[in-house]
Amino acid sequence: MTIEKDAARQEKLAAVKGMNDVLPAESYRWEWLEAIVRELMAAYAYRNVRTPIVEHTQLFVRGIGEVTDIVEKEMYSFEDRLNGEHLTLRPENTASVVRAVTEHNLLYDGGKRLWYMGPMFRHEKPQRGRYRQFHQIGAEALGFAGPDVDAELILLAVALWKRLGLADWRLEINSLGQPAERAQHRARLIAHFEQHAALLDEEARRRLHSNPLRILDTKNPAMKMVVESAPRLIDFLGQESLAHFDALKAILDANGVPWTVNPRLVRGLDYYNLTVFEFVTDRLGAQGTICAGGRYDYLIEQIGGKPAPAVGWALGVERVLELVKELGAPVPLPTPDAYAIVPDAVAMPVVLQVLQRLREAGVRVQMHAAGAEGMGSMKSQFKKADASGAAFGLIFGPDELLRSEVSVKALRDGSGVQTTYPLADVGSWAATLQSPASN
Repeated sequence: MTIEKDAARQEKLAAVKGMNDVLPAESYRWEWLEAIVRELMAAYAYRNVRTPIVEHTQLFVRGIGEVTDIVEKEMYSFEDRLNGEHLTLRPENTASVVRAVTEHNLLYDGGKRLWYMGPMFRHEKPQRGRYRQFHQIGAEALGFAGPDVDAELILLAVALWKRLGLADWRLEINSLGQPAERAQHRARLIAHFEQHAALLDEEARRRLHSNPLRILDTKNPAMKMVVESAPRLIDFLGQESLAHFDALKAILDANGVPWTVNPRLVRGLDYYNLTVFEFVTDRLGAQGTICAGGRYDYLIEQIGGKPAPAVGWALGVERVLELVKELGAPVPLPTPDAYAIVPDAVAMPVVLQVLQRLREAGVRVQMHAAGAEGMGSMKSQFKKADASGAAFGLIFGPDELLRSEVSVKALRDGSGVQTTYPLADVGSWAATLQSPASN
């Protein structure tokens, strides 16, 4: 029994398939993206909201749609063993945001612009840019009915692509109209597919009477002709729906944003009406959609709130970062401003006191720490200082400490200039340093 326990204790555990660690060599890219997003959301007056990762399963069944792929096949759902509640790891966040807005009556004094970031969960086959735990950043404007807010959200995404240095994308737009218009189109769509039933695959036949619009989104090349010849929803739109769509296009044109109408763009969630859109790239293969969204004017009522219009989008963080790498967009690598070189561990109480003052002054400092072999030589410490990317080395040598001083050596400008400062006045050096941390 002891041998078995020892063997079990030594077994190496790994992450769940499709749920990945983000290590420091990559996490700085995430932090860079997140910082840009925070700045942009503030510029557009969107405020952050954070919802639980676990929600009642019924929220997504009711909100996303019972016959969608997400609800039928992809959700991580379970029964709470303590109280029997049916719970789900959130597969997307719009339904959660709407639930939060409804539960806390956030629309009582007018519309709200909200944004979020965080992990989502879907049980899919892991592939490039598509994982079982994936991350989204999203923006939602609730309580606003006009196409101007649809356009504002698209312009917000375009501004983000510019800040990230991404140019290889295209914007596809469509209008799904209103429920009555979709009902007319649905009847014609079913009739069309029934006439070509022999050409439908098993999945399409299953969806024919429950959700025929989703057949238009098929990836089966054998069904391409029957889908392309299907009635187009845009041909069933009334005057108001068309006016909304035309107003959106006019605003995009006025702002120089190129767009293409994709009449087969239906999105994978049932709650959309009127405007839907996707930002697509050919750089990522089959996983080319990097950001998508649309208007969902009936979802708030569907989840139990008072009727109110809404529109939003979400982007896939992993896919966007893949595109950043693919296009070679520059991502600044975070480096310390200074590296503290400490030949003798005895000096650590004084060194840490000085470093704390520097950090409080906004200087980013990496301290050399003792390893198994002790502090190491000055030469090895300078090598580590150089590898850290620090602009300066702070030398706390025995001669300096005897004089209550620290030497500051330039490591990056090629000059190798070394200046000495009193320990008590190290802040005077910090004041001369234009640190990125304080910008």
